[in-house]
Amino acid sequence: MFPADDIRVIGFDADDTLWVNEPYYRESEKQFVEWISAYKVRGDISRALFRTEMENMELYGYGIKAFTLSLLECALKLTGERLAPETVSAILDMGKDMLQRPIELLEGIPEVLQALAPNHRLIVATKGDLLDQERKMERSGIADYFHHIEIMSDKQVFNYRKLLKHLDIAPRQFLMIGNSMKSDILPPLELGARTIHVPYHTTWAHEEVDVDPESDRFLRVESLADVLSVLV
Repeated sequence: MFPADDIRVIGFDADDTLWVNEPYYRESEKQFVEWISAYKVRGDISRALFRTEMENMELYGYGIKAFTLSLLECALKLTGERLAPETVSAILDMGKDMLQRPIELLEGIPEVLQALAPNHRLIVATKGDLLDQERKMERSGIADYFHHIEIMSDKQVFNYRKLLKHLDIAPRQFLMIGNSMKSDILPPLELGARTIHVPYHTTWAHEEVDVDPESDRFLRVESLADVLSVLV
């Protein structure tokens, strides 16, 4: 349990915490593997794609645009001059389709936000492409619940420290809620904030960490609706 009166700001991750995200990437990766497999390439295509994404992370950051560029680069690496223009067009179209997908809120999100908003300042703290995340928030129908939307280039201790300075609050007055242990839980926990982990059934390999914090500032719940029962 967390004493609700001590918490001034509640931060929410966006992708796979407020709305569906990662399953769309996995669907696209599966389609990509089928396309590239037709070229009779050697080796694990998914592994090659992940390696390409990691190599590009510092340059491209996170999000669908970065993913699409990595798909194209990986395809060229694996097939060389055999890569057909039709496959290039198909990859680009797939990226555009991902950018235009309707927002699918996770179960109970509006009800949770409506319950918390009267007594807390709610914010979104997410990472990814600025334009894409802004567009998602506009289409989500829940933007009015939030006082501030922070789209970070990354979610490490430095980024959270900067966010808390902007919000003018102490770490102990901040609660961060999200599905990624690596990005949403460990960095703010290190700063002294409270955290609630809401696991999602699909997690990008880059976000997976085998850590279970032992701290009275950390809780895990099965769904976002359960957050209401641990704030007293």
